[in-house]
Amino acid sequence: MITANRRRAQPPARNWQQLWREAVTDPLELLRLLGLQHRAAELLPGRDTGFALRVPRGFVARMRPGDPADPLLRQVLPLAAELEATPGYSIDAVGDLAARSAHGVLQKYAGRALLIATGSCAVNCRYCFRRHFPYAEETAAANHWREALAAVTADTSIDELILSGGDPLSLSNAKLVELGQALQSLPHVTRLRIHSRLPVVLPQRVDEGLTGWLAALPLQKVVVLHANHANEFDAEVDAACARLREAGCTLLNQAVLLRGVNDDADALAALSQRGFAAGVLPYYLHQLDRVLGAAHFEVDDTVAAALVEALRTRLPGYLVPRLVREIAGEKSKTPV
Repeated sequence: MITANRRRAQPPARNWQQLWREAVTDPLELLRLLGLQHRAAELLPGRDTGFALRVPRGFVARMRPGDPADPLLRQVLPLAAELEATPGYSIDAVGDLAARSAHGVLQKYAGRALLIATGSCAVNCRYCFRRHFPYAEETAAANHWREALAAVTADTSIDELILSGGDPLSLSNAKLVELGQALQSLPHVTRLRIHSRLPVVLPQRVDEGLTGWLAALPLQKVVVLHANHANEFDAEVDAACARLREAGCTLLNQAVLLRGVNDDADALAALSQRGFAAGVLPYYLHQLDRVLGAAHFEVDDTVAAALVEALRTRLPGYLVPRLVREIAGEKSKTPV
């Protein structure tokens, strides 16, 4: 008797926490995955930069094999240039430490409070302006958010709460639900803004628990993604963005202008267009925050302004991001 073929059992899908744990943390392994191990002595710094490599394997899969100048690789690979001391670069480039108003709370701009929700990130971007931030001492989620939320409760001028980090979506759904429940007792807070790179570098994070929490929140919800190059988007990122929109979120993207990554008009135009295809509107194009170890990414202001002007001639206005710089102590982002 001939038996029917049985469908081969598929392995269970790995959740986002498992994928997080499987991230590449060894620079040599990253180079091997891209066929660049023979360039290790040339590409990698001779000593520890003090800022570890971390990048999810799904993000690595979007990099071009054999290309040391790949724009995604350049954002995450430690380089010897990070060890160079550059005048004007510091460990607190945007004045975060002076802006602390309570444990894990930063207040720089009227009507808004930013919570340093966590110090964890799924990816360590080499240009990160908080790469030297004392997260162990300043995490708003500690002690069930109590001190941070007490500060927001006391200031009724705050109508928008911003979750940042680290990456706030690295917190568990349970921890986010805890925050959402507390926010229901703050009628003056009407908007929640979440700044996150996770829907881009680890789109599996946008799971049913997260979207269910977002959909149930009785607030206006904005998710500000952080993608710097069109190649960061793929079908899984598109699907994650769709799930966020279905949960009632407005999606924006803020990018950083980075030498060797997106410092040409074609790359910036492609980023705006590809993001919009995924339902994401351009928001800011940031000039580099001058954090120690990131000087090799800087693009001159004159060049930056010319690039944005080129975008205006080829894209509709809603696809042209605002070119800005954050200056410590200023009451808003400064147009460039």
